[in-house]
Amino acid sequence: MILRRLILLSFVSFTGLAESLPLEKLTLPKGYNIEVYASDVKNARQMALSENGILFVGSRGGGVLTAVVDQDQDGKVDEVLQIAKDLTMPSGITIKDGDLYVAEVSRILKYADIEKNFRELPAPEVVIDGLPDKKHHGWKYIDFGPDDWLYLPVGAPCNICETNNGETFDNPEFASILKYNLQTKERQWVAKGVRNSVGFDWHPKTQQMWFSDNGRDMMGDDIPPCEINRVDEVGAHYGYPYYHGGTIADPEFGANKKAEDYVAPALNLGAHVAPLGIHFYHGDMFPSDVQNDLFVAEHGSWNRTKKSGYKVMRAVLKDNEIVEYKPFIEGWLQADETSWGRPVAMLTMPDGSLLVSDDFANVIYRVTYQK
Repeated sequence: MILRRLILLSFVSFTGLAESLPLEKLTLPKGYNIEVYASDVKNARQMALSENGILFVGSRGGGVLTAVVDQDQDGKVDEVLQIAKDLTMPSGITIKDGDLYVAEVSRILKYADIEKNFRELPAPEVVIDGLPDKKHHGWKYIDFGPDDWLYLPVGAPCNICETNNGETFDNPEFASILKYNLQTKERQWVAKGVRNSVGFDWHPKTQQMWFSDNGRDMMGDDIPPCEINRVDEVGAHYGYPYYHGGTIADPEFGANKKAEDYVAPALNLGAHVAPLGIHFYHGDMFPSDVQNDLFVAEHGSWNRTKKSGYKVMRAVLKDNEIVEYKPFIEGWLQADETSWGRPVAMLTMPDGSLLVSDDFANVIYRVTYQK
């Protein structure tokens, strides 16, 4: 407790806000410690780490990009800088070959040679344009896959509706995950029938893609479940808006549809827990039995009678199946239904520690392990 407080105070000199967070309320498994890595990171969402250790952070409602600088890479942040503003929900970001890619709602931007230019950003290049401009579920999580294509989801522009996805590229993007070859400009479907995915990752060994999906609203407190899905067949349909959680027919669109026509989730989660970032741990700091496990940021419910989520979960895999799903970090949601933080995305650092972004508390946490 004392050690955690000292670590927290070391950042107050340039953040001013970190000391107000009740980190002592967070619980983690034995041996793990959580501290504030960076504060004043407005609406912190997806993170991307440059080759020399500069952390870039997207936002949603904030409309900004942030650079978090640890000059000597000693685990202590020296600067937090807003490097761009007035963007349209730049939630998703990734780095490839030294360039920073940023997802706005209807386009993907590229900031070339980001380490050299982040203090005075030049105008970005638009590398993908013409995506749907609907802001409802329009914010994105992006990343380059093992095949070097850029993957991005386009959420449904509604709670529940038909979007004709999978029939034609006239209106294909809604409720789907796409991938783009930025050299040839070719695009392909990765997954169809996906209501709102704001997180995906590839298994470090199998290179197979997994993604989260947020279940529909207005069917009650306890259905349908949110989902974790696995891509076994590229372009397969995952059910939305006809079936939810593999077995639940939609009351508006499920008539004359069959559950077996759609891919069932790899794991059904609680209703409304809102899984956002998912991340396979691949560092050396945590115990060996955590290697290649999947961490899930449950951002938390907004319309449930009794709140759910607001935690980071750990999915244990065996033979490519999830065999256990258990809390890893919890305590942002209190017993009186108040909450002071909402986890969004995760990133394994070179030293093996795990970063977790929080768009409610406007911070980045750092999780470490010591026997």
